Amino acid sequence: MPDLPRTPEDARDIALMERIRSGDYAAFEALVEAHQARVLGTAARMLGDATEAEDIAQQVFIRVWNSAARYEAGAKFTTWLLTITRNLVFNESRRRKRHPAGPTPEGADAPDPARTPSAELLEAERQAAIEAAIASLPEAQRLAVVLRRYQDVSYEEIAQVLEVSVPAVKSLLFRARTELRERLRRYLG
Repeated sequence: MPDLPRTPEDARDIALMERIRSGDYAAFEALVEAHQARVLGTAARMLGDATEAEDIAQQVFIRVWNSAARYEAGAKFTTWLLTITRNLVFNESRRRKRHPAGPTPEGADAPDPARTPSAELLEAERQAAIEAAIASLPEAQRLAVVLRRYQDVSYEEIAQVLEVSVPAVKSLLFRARTELRERLRRYLG
């Protein structure tokens, strides 16, 4: 796939990776600071578990540090970073399917009805339904939705992260949106 256009952020990331390659820990801290929210947000939306997302984010940045010597600036840094994130998230999703955890306590993340107005309860219910609907999508569709909707990643970069064509990304998103619309019909009317 063709390289995406370079931005000032791309140039900064490439320069930081060059410094990290030389063992510059301050450069690594700057890189983590610049991209931590994107990696953590993507992992959290994909896995639906903040603790697991933090573990995945930590693993992502450990891999960045360990792979700095092999990093080549051919594609955007964020594409490379999100590809690492994709691999770790997909691995964790597959591990969960093989070894499902026990049920989570009822209402562990739910707001306290005694202190929350009914409008906030309805919004919380709607948000939970959206999160559940997204979580039920196949991995590639789910990641495409998360990257596009929550991380504002371009179709071209999503295509590189997922290792598919741009039309394939558009198709994944179309199918995902169709499925989400169907599952969330009662909240959309």
